[in-house]
Amino acid sequence: MRIGIVAGEASGDLLAAGLMRALAERLPGVRFEGVAGPLMREAGCEALADAEELGLIGLAEVVRHLPRLLRLRRRLARHFLARPPALFIGVDAPDFNLGLEARLRAAGIPTVHYVSPTVWAWRRGRVRRIAAAVDLMLTLFPFEARFYEAHGVSVRFVGHPLADRVPLVPDRLAARRRLGLAAEGELVALLPGSRPSEVRSLAGPFLDALRWCAARRPGLRAAVPLASAATRALFEEARRLRGAGLALTLVEGRSREVMEAADVVLTASGTATLEALLLKRPMVVAYRLSRASYWLVRRLMEVPHFSLPNLLAGRALVPELAQEAVTGERLGRALLAYLEDPEAGARLQETFAEIHYALRCGADERAAEAVASLLAARGAPS
Repeated sequence: MRIGIVAGEASGDLLAAGLMRALAERLPGVRFEGVAGPLMREAGCEALADAEELGLIGLAEVVRHLPRLLRLRRRLARHFLARPPALFIGVDAPDFNLGLEARLRAAGIPTVHYVSPTVWAWRRGRVRRIAAAVDLMLTLFPFEARFYEAHGVSVRFVGHPLADRVPLVPDRLAARRRLGLAAEGELVALLPGSRPSEVRSLAGPFLDALRWCAARRPGLRAAVPLASAATRALFEEARRLRGAGLALTLVEGRSREVMEAADVVLTASGTATLEALLLKRPMVVAYRLSRASYWLVRRLMEVPHFSLPNLLAGRALVPELAQEAVTGERLGRALLAYLEDPEAGARLQETFAEIHYALRCGADERAAEAVASLLAARGAPS
């Protein structure tokens, strides 16, 4: 049996590889081919193209590479239509995968999409396009599954693989030892983002917030995980301008360990907020775009929150600050509230633990079970 699979970026590669391994255990002899990253290749996928080709960020970059992306999608469609797989799985990369899925499904090939687009948050009309493109949607979060059920789309909530991998009980002291940080004293994790545009926008206010807190909490230190040489250079420049005298440790990558080592986290909105939640760390979340982009996003958004902890809880669980509210004093006040009220942090950790349990479902296995059930329902040979 052959299964087509297309993933974009490192996160999609990780999800796809886990699903592939779980499917291989259920379907002996299954073969995979498609757009693959290194983890998918290691799991046995024949690469027709590299997952990095889909790892574009920002409208300008996508527009610049659009002709190449369209050529790749046409090439994949021709390949899978000429040699139809038993099933096709698109992992994330919705702008690329949904169009391919629609074409393959119209030709009678069953299609699965793994990781919901944020259709529940903005431009909800896209759900009609999704319903036409996929036979089954696999979601990481339960609120996403409820949205699709309400719109008549076949869906299965499978949980989040990160929730399976992150221990239920974090170990702050062990994380500090691994990072070479002092066991004693208060530590803030600063995560201004993994993209240069985020670091350029948030590094300054984050340093201002640390200075504001340190003036009121003598001995306060910070650790800053940086994803690349480019983001490190940007942060170093911000530190030169606004971070003089602050107790800072810069770390190459290892963001999860830095958060585990910290007492409180100040982070850009994104996947890091989910990791901080799973590590049971109180957090403050910041979000900054250009004025034009933020105006457009606010007009299109249909949910009251933008951070994953608040979306998962269905209420304002952690502070969210956006645009003009992202100042050193406002961020600092939100951080200081946690440092001065340990009981509030403890209550928050209890709620985070409940969410962690809800997401800890054995995502790889549940996703594989859902895919295998669809194959069986379609009469695919094992």
